[in-house]
Amino acid sequence: MHQEKAWFPYVGPCDPCPPIRMKTFSTPPQLYIQFQPMNLPQFSPQEALRHGTLWPALFSPYEPKCQ
Repeated sequence: MHQEKAWFPYVGPCDPCPPIRMKTFSTPPQLYIQFQPMNLPQFSPQEALRHGTLWPALFSPYEPKCQ
């Protein structure tokens, strides 16, 4: 599942700044899960603490745009 979406804002003819043609945003996986299915796979306790969730289906990695 692709967790990053894009949209294209309006660029006016008289904008004083350089236009940003495409903006992106992240959508968390829980938006696409209507209910909690039975027997979802689980991370081990150590992995769950590292990932911030018990279920791999709800894990959403964060990748910063600039460093």
